[in-house]
Amino acid sequence: MHNYFAMLARYHIWATDKLLEQVAGISNTQYRQDSGLFFQSVHGTLNHMLVGELHWYSRFADGVSLKMALNSERETGHEETVVALRQAVSRWGGWLATVPPERYVSQVHYSRASGEQVITPFAATLGHVFNHGTHHRGQISAVLTGMGCVCPEMDIIYMLQAEMKE
Repeated sequence: MHNYFAMLARYHIWATDKLLEQVAGISNTQYRQDSGLFFQSVHGTLNHMLVGELHWYSRFADGVSLKMALNSERETGHEETVVALRQAVSRWGGWLATVPPERYVSQVHYSRASGEQVITPFAATLGHVFNHGTHHRGQISAVLTGMGCVCPEMDIIYMLQAEMKE
């Protein structure tokens, strides 16, 4: 389990970096325009990804649930959002190195922003964290493609192939 989740953490960083490189090439108007996403814009979706990272990392690593809405604008500027998101996704690998094998078959206890208490399987919920990023990177990739940008291949197989060449 550890090796699998360590690979997902590497992928999370790699794919986020690939996407953010493309986002850097769009105008501020394109970055903030309502593109029909659940969180409206590229900016809104990146902010949601950041909030999700902060929520989940705090729950897993610190055992603390944050009181922050999923649509909170954590960062207002483009550059600040990029920096904060890169920092947030990069924390998982180091933390995973501290997780004992038996933890993967346990549960995670947390509370939602509403205060509702939740108990879920640890490994499956950790998988959700990385899947959540993939979901929203895909949404932003589709929006960028619609704007005429050439988006990078972000499938995990491309990262694995690149690692094999290293």
